[in-house]
Parts: sequence; C-alpha cells; structure tokens
Amino acid sequence: MKRLKSSESVCQGHPDKIADILSDAILDELIRKDPYTKASIETLITTGLVHISGELSTDAYVDIPEIVRGTLIEIGYTKPEYGFDGYTAGVITTISDQSPELALGIPSGGAGDTCIVVGYATDETENYMPLACNIANEITFTLDEMRKDDFLPFLRPDGKSIVVVEYENNRPLRVDSVTVLIQHEPYITEFDLRDEIEKKIVKKVIPEELIDEKTKIIINPIGRFVIGGPMADTGLTGRKTIADAYGTAAPSGGSAFSGKDPTKIDRSASYMARCIAKHIVASGISKEATVELVYIIGMEYPVSIDIKVDTDIDREKLIKKIKDIFDLSPSGIIERLNLRRPIYKKTSMYGHFGRKDEDFIWEQLDNKILRELKDV
Repeated sequence: MKRLKSSESVCQGHPDKIADILSDAILDELIRKDPYTKASIETLITTGLVHISGELSTDAYVDIPEIVRGTLIEIGYTKPEYGFDGYTAGVITTISDQSPELALGIPSGGAGDTCIVVGYATDETENYMPLACNIANEITFTLDEMRKDDFLPFLRPDGKSIVVVEYENNRPLRVDSVTVLIQHEPYITEFDLRDEIEKKIVKKVIPEELIDEKTKIIINPIGRFVIGGPMADTGLTGRKTIADAYGTAAPSGGSAFSGKDPTKIDRSASYMARCIAKHIVASGISKEATVELVYIIGMEYPVSIDIKVDTDIDREKLIKKIKDIFDLSPSGIIERLNLRRPIYKKTSMYGHFGRKDEDFIWEQLDNKILRELKDV
C-alpha cells in the first residue's frame, strides 16, 4: 500500500521563526543568569517593530532590546532595503509577573501546565526521524548557510521548504515533491534562481536514488519573491509546531515550545516523549513508536500514558517498563535531560528533534535502557 508523508521547514528569516528564535534567545539569557527562571516569552513581529510579551518570574535582569537587535542581525536582517533590520527595528516590552495564583497553586514538582504531548521515532533514517523532516530541515539549513557564507549571495533571509515522500508498505520509496520558497535579491532572474537552487541545494541534499522522472521540484512557483520577512507578513511565536516536530508522520500535541522554561511541561515532556519513542525503536521492539502523555496542571505525573507500536508486544507491560525506567515527573524530566541550561535558542531552528548536538540529551541513546527494553 502506498501513502504520502510530508514535512515543512522554514529558514531563520521566516517571520514566525524569527519570533521563535527571539523568544528562545531571551529565555537563554535569563536561564544563563538564573537557571530557575520561570518564563513564557511571546514575540510578535511586524514591519519595523518587535513586541515582546509574556509572563516571567526570575532573579535575573537582561537587556531585551539588545538581545532582540543582536539576534536579528545574526539572522541576517542587516539591510534597510529588507524593510526590517536589527539596527532600526523598534522593540516594545510588555512582560508581566507570573500569576500569583499559579505560583501558589502549583506544588513543588507539579506540572506547570495542562497539556498533551507526543513523541515519535521511526527506524527509516539513522536519526530515527521521518525522512521528509530530515530533507526539509537540511534544505533550509543549507539555504541559510549558503546565504550567510555568501556562496549564494542573491539570497535574502526569508524562506521555506515542503517535502512530500511516497511510502510503499510503510517504507520510504521516493520523494514525490519538494518545494522551495526563497526570498532573493531583485537582480537575479527567475530562471537563474531556480537553476541555482535546484542544482546547488535540492539535488545536493536529496539522495539521488530518491529522485525520479516523476519527482516534482517546485521553486518559487509564483515568480519573484523580493519582498519578504516581517515587511510582508507578521510573525508570532509558536505558529510552526508541525515544522518543529515530525511533520505529518505523527500527531501534534498542539503546544508550542519556544519561549518556555523547562517547568512548562508541554515543552520538557515533549522532549522526554521523543526520548522514550527513540529508545523503543532503537531497542528493536518496533519499527516506529508514538508516545502520548497527558499532564494536568499541579499534578506530578501524567494522568495518561499511551504507546503505539507496530508489533504485538504487550502494551501494558511496555508502559509499566517505561514508568519504571523513566521518571516522568517535571523535576525528573528536567534532571534527566539537564534542562536548566541555556540551550533553547538552537532548538528553535530546523526542528527540535533528530539533531546531532551534545546538548540535545533527549536524542542520546542509553545502552542500559536499550538492554532493559529488550527484556519486555
């Protein structure tokens, strides 16, 4: 049986992704100075303006406008002709204290929010991620790197990639389509742009055996894309949840990640759910696994745990083993994954999962855990 799975990824200069990056850049600076910071930082971006809002409880002080402007320049918004740049953008800050009702009502170790989180893993790739996610993220990463390194000097910061992979008997067969939308300087022709992106990005990133004569390669389908970024569209934190996670290969828990400290269980437990799913697949129990956890604010452990695998293993026995191995309380997750560190800015780009980075502890496999799971 054939089916399609797809995934989206956005460049650093996409308005929504700028908002995610800014929210996490501010969070990192707060955690660097006060690891016990509690924060939910929301960013709105429009032409010439960045509005930072949210709730905060911390002993740290950070210069938010300085962080915002430095991050915008780092992303690549350095020229006035972009209609938005880090040197001139206005920054408004309206951050309030954390609600005293929440602070008093949440016991030590209790979940800081009510949420559903989902973790997923598959053995179809070396990093246990859906193939479409890997390709889409690699395309946007390469676009950003080639722009910043001046290998493709005609590129501007805004951009997006969508990849659709065809499966047969639940295994990747071919890339059905790849779409790249990329902002560019006005001097390059549409033909030259498409030719350069196809040859130097698309066909370099996608393995040759996955492209055939029916693969659709679509680059800037409506033509010119000179005006982009916040000049063309507003950006908001948390609007790229599917791009941040697993594409269409797994359901979304519905919560955004960026700007939230690790006591916000919708972020930290999403990392733990991925860690669990990856260990299940890596142990050989199943070719793919989906882990769903439900948390209620103030309660220490999830009220519901569900694990979907593609084998006839005793699910109740597997869930019991997972509970024995992993401490699923907020404090247990924070400790195991060492989440009170300024690691969040880099999570906000090119997906939160499947990354090769020593700080992403939820991606690291533990041989002891793998041996324990093999006994299920």
